[in-house]
Amino acid sequence: MRVVLAIAAKDLRQRLRDRSAWVIVFLAPVLISALMALAFNNNDTFRANLGVVDLDRGPAAAGLTEVLKSPELRGTVHVRSYGAEAAARRAVDAGDVHAAIVVPRGFTASLHGGNAAPVRVLDSVDYGLQAQLARAVTESYVAQVNADRLSVATAVAAGAPQGDIPRLAAKAAVLRLPEQIRAQGLPDEPLKVISYFGPSMGMFFVLFTVGFAARGYFVEQQQGTLDRIAAAPVGRGALLIGKSVSTFVYSLAGLATVTLVSWVAFDARWADPLGVAALSVAMAVSVVCLTALVIALVRTEQQAQGLASILVFALVLLGGNFVFASGTTPLIRRLALFTPNGWALRGFTDLGTGVRGWDGVGAPLLGIAVFSAAVTALTALLLRLRRTS
Repeated sequence: MRVVLAIAAKDLRQRLRDRSAWVIVFLAPVLISALMALAFNNNDTFRANLGVVDLDRGPAAAGLTEVLKSPELRGTVHVRSYGAEAAARRAVDAGDVHAAIVVPRGFTASLHGGNAAPVRVLDSVDYGLQAQLARAVTESYVAQVNADRLSVATAVAAGAPQGDIPRLAAKAAVLRLPEQIRAQGLPDEPLKVISYFGPSMGMFFVLFTVGFAARGYFVEQQQGTLDRIAAAPVGRGALLIGKSVSTFVYSLAGLATVTLVSWVAFDARWADPLGVAALSVAMAVSVVCLTALVIALVRTEQQAQGLASILVFALVLLGGNFVFASGTTPLIRRLALFTPNGWALRGFTDLGTGVRGWDGVGAPLLGIAVFSAAVTALTALLLRLRRTS
């Protein structure tokens, strides 16, 4: 055991003397996480800047504007008025407003049986959610007005005198449809951007340890260091375990640094600190397994660097390190289940939304364990084939 620790300490000292190792595993992920935290700061609250073009100038159109400015939507919807549809279109295209509602001429008259063009929403591909909100509010308002009109018409058809129509209309205006759809948030806590991208960037850069460790192995092999150690009364098994320990400690230290800085400096939140630690340990183990796989597959330092780079970028692209998993296609979400970082990010997402204990990290830890076991089995098979060839 003393020999294993001595080999691990020697590798760690060598690695920490390399300034690029400090930058890639410790400094770069912290800086990029900080930039993301600043870029998405104060974006946790949804807000919609909506334009309104009132071409009708009637009471029904004014009522729609009042709904958009109602206390229920205050703080979520900000309304700007435009005199022409072309002006609203330019504002949407320029990003001055997220979407614009165009109330056509004759809208109020159409509620009394006339014909008018429907209310339209001018949207932008960049603000789909805000456009959906504008459509939802508009459709809800029109449905309510139609229900009011229908109730008055029904009363008149049932024998109510014509003179009572204004009173009936006023009474119907304060009524609401008996069944309405209300959007409510999930019971979970909202996921902060830094709670996702902090560990995401940590994993991204820690995966580069695969290339560092594999290259270091072949450099020492070329220099004859491995042969001298193996010839000593140490054994190749102790040598490999020592190098694995150094890779594990280095990877775990990088992940711990990023998550700690994200928590202390940028207010990242995870419901279970032990779950965070477990996911970090599991990812560090998977990095060790991937390093062994690269060493088993290649024969030179250059090959190790090339294969490690391909492997790292394939894992981070499939695992969702650059985008939220929910923002990818179903195929990519399924492929992410074949990556350790994809499983780990699922765990960090659950922890970041308030899930605790085994419910939050059980499946991710099992997924990472299966991946690491499969990589270990493949590595053992490749090494056996190499010895027999």
